Amino acid sequence: MCFCISVISLMVVIMGILAEEETAICELLGSPELPLLSKSGDIFIGGAFSVHSQMAASSLSLSNNLFVRGYVILSRTETMIFAIEEINNSSSLLPNISIGYKIFDSCGSTLPSTRAAMGLINGQERTFGNTCSGHSTVHAIVGTSESSSTIVLSQIAGVFQIPVISHFSTCACLSNRKEHPSFFRTIPSDYYQSRALAQLVKYFGWTWVGAVRSDNDYGNNGMATFIEAATKEGVCVEYSEAIARTASKEQVERVVRVISRGSAKVLVAFLAQNEIDILLEEALSQNLTGLQWVGSESWITAHHLATMKYSGILYGSIGFAIKKAKIVGLQDFLLQVHPSQDPQNHILKEFWEETFGCSFQSSLQETKQCSGSERLRDIKNPFTDVSELRISNNVYKAVYAVAHAMHSMLKCGENNEAVNVVKHIQDVNFSLKSGEKVYFDERGDPAATYQLVNWQRNPAGDIVFVVVGSYDASLQSGKEFTMNGLNITWRPVSVCSESCPPGFRQAMIKGKPICCFTCINCAVGEISNSTNSAECSPCPLEYWSNEDHNKCVPKVLEFLSYEETMGTLLTAFSLFGAGLTLVVSFVFFWFRHTPLVKASNSELSFLLLFSLTLCFLCSLTFIGRPTDWSCMLRHVAFGITFALCISCILTKTITVVIAFKARTPVNTVPQCLASYQRMGVVGGTFLQVLVCVVWLALAPPFPHKNTMYAAERIILECNLGSSIGFWVVLGYIGLLAVLCLILAFLARKLPDNFNEAKFITFSMLIFSAVWVTFIPAYVSSPGKFTVAVEIFAILASSFGLLFCIFAPKCYILLLKPERNTKSHMMGRDLQKKH
Repeated sequence: MCFCISVISLMVVIMGILAEEETAICELLGSPELPLLSKSGDIFIGGAFSVHSQMAASSLSLSNNLFVRGYVILSRTETMIFAIEEINNSSSLLPNISIGYKIFDSCGSTLPSTRAAMGLINGQERTFGNTCSGHSTVHAIVGTSESSSTIVLSQIAGVFQIPVISHFSTCACLSNRKEHPSFFRTIPSDYYQSRALAQLVKYFGWTWVGAVRSDNDYGNNGMATFIEAATKEGVCVEYSEAIARTASKEQVERVVRVISRGSAKVLVAFLAQNEIDILLEEALSQNLTGLQWVGSESWITAHHLATMKYSGILYGSIGFAIKKAKIVGLQDFLLQVHPSQDPQNHILKEFWEETFGCSFQSSLQETKQCSGSERLRDIKNPFTDVSELRISNNVYKAVYAVAHAMHSMLKCGENNEAVNVVKHIQDVNFSLKSGEKVYFDERGDPAATYQLVNWQRNPAGDIVFVVVGSYDASLQSGKEFTMNGLNITWRPVSVCSESCPPGFRQAMIKGKPICCFTCINCAVGEISNSTNSAECSPCPLEYWSNEDHNKCVPKVLEFLSYEETMGTLLTAFSLFGAGLTLVVSFVFFWFRHTPLVKASNSELSFLLLFSLTLCFLCSLTFIGRPTDWSCMLRHVAFGITFALCISCILTKTITVVIAFKARTPVNTVPQCLASYQRMGVVGGTFLQVLVCVVWLALAPPFPHKNTMYAAERIILECNLGSSIGFWVVLGYIGLLAVLCLILAFLARKLPDNFNEAKFITFSMLIFSAVWVTFIPAYVSSPGKFTVAVEIFAILASSFGLLFCIFAPKCYILLLKPERNTKSHMMGRDLQKKH
């Protein structure tokens, strides 16, 4: 394929870049016209590294940082050369084939990266002249470090299907196979890192954070993904600021002011190394301290930041870093680097002069002459420091990936066209000497694994990077992030609102993020048993919330018990009534042969006293915890005993009326009247018994837990089973009482000396009044008071019957014995007959 046909398409791409590119300061720091390093071979691997920076150093300290980073990046270029030399010396990988290389300085910017791409593809940097080669000079490109630069490099190389393997570009946008069909990388995508950072801040309870990012593809895409993931985790971002490497001092000052004025105590910094340098210089100027920094992989393990200068700001920082690795033989290789190995290599000379403070130019009087006898072994330098091999290891893996792809391609007898290289890189799957596996997924990404790094101090007081956790995206959802049990140095509280304790729920504040809320007590009957509950949960039907509203406790069972005051009083009155009735029975039995007792129809009187005793005692069945038996017994006993009682009174009334209305003398009344009395009592009671039997057979009363009336307690009561049955029983008693009242009223003018009908009338009036009043009181009384009303009605009506019917007779029997004579009983009638 002739690459000249691509010039027109490249013109469009490059002109768009040039329109946005600012002044190329990189040209002042080094020449982009030629490769920094190169070596011939049978196949070529290109390299693009940001040895110099496309950023003006605003201060001496910032300039020093740039040089330190330049050393680190230079060591990565040497790592690429080391890997190539190691492969060239291998007898198993690409035997009898030598690998050459061409390494350009991308200067960390898009325009120099474009020039480097053109130089790698066409053999020289300038391509708009008459010269155009027929084939690409490289089979694959390793680089660059910045996502924006890599996007440009990938787009240009992708036109010619030349594979690009980046060691440090993490933008998730590069995983788009439609836009970057020949792109690969040995560093995980920010798609995973951003989600890992969101899980991290959530793990430590930092729900209110600030955010600052690089104003480029790396920062903007990474922060957008982080904010999306953080929102799903319930984390809110108070502010999100951007810093460009070309930002003015005023712009940087404004960003730092926003950070310092914010209430968030945690700052998520998704920054490239250039932007973190700019931000930290201004942070020092404004004395920005007291923040927990959460860093991205770009700077979290940057040695040039782990100094006493920045310790007041960055100490305790935490973030995800690429796994640390060990490359056997690399340190010895770096220690042997010397400008004499390549006299034309200007970057090595620059590095040597800066490292040893000398100059190869004899004309500079203020600087000593470099003798060439200086040794890297004699100094401590970031260039030869292999204690934190993270990104360099990615370069190492990228070179080996290309070598394995080329080996596979040549082994299969395929030509070395770029499209074949892309296919075989996609299929590589091998292990390094360290045992680490290298492969790419369908998007060209490696396995996403990170180490969680925390900045701590060692015994000597130096800041070291301590691994306190890990993240593995291949694990089951929810288990990707793990801590190894080590303590981090500082864990501030960073929330918009204080946590709502158990028993409260969050209430959103209008116009505020979801992390800003007020705490509201759970409503009665609802609880929250965890911190920051969004909603309160209702307790189950038979449970209620405790005072703190953090636990459901069983509801209080309410029923009329013997132990409580009301139950005790009602029991006492019931027993008193039964005892008093027995006393009256004893009195009547003692005076059973006297005229008054005989005239009172002693048989019915004793039966009435017996039924009244049962009426008093049946009220006891209404007190205590309802059970199946007690519920059936209380209503049946009530209905039958009162039916027996009223039947006795009704029969007694009928007897009185017949006795005093008869035209014949009393002694001529038929003797069979006693049999009719018994039949009347039995018949009146039998009908009630029949009703009760039908009631119990069809729908008997049963215990019931009433949760409808009172939400905070359970009313244990007897359900009637059939309301019709209950009201029929009560209605039948009322019918007997009405009949008795009518007959007694008709006999109210009988002789004064023996006007028992008058007392029966009074007793029936009291009885009727009690039970008529009972009906509305029974219906409207709540809970156990319903039972109390029913007991009160039973006792009141029983006492009314006892006193109205038997009190006058006991008065004569005990206090006026002279009136207890037959002549007195019948005196008025005898006088009238004479």
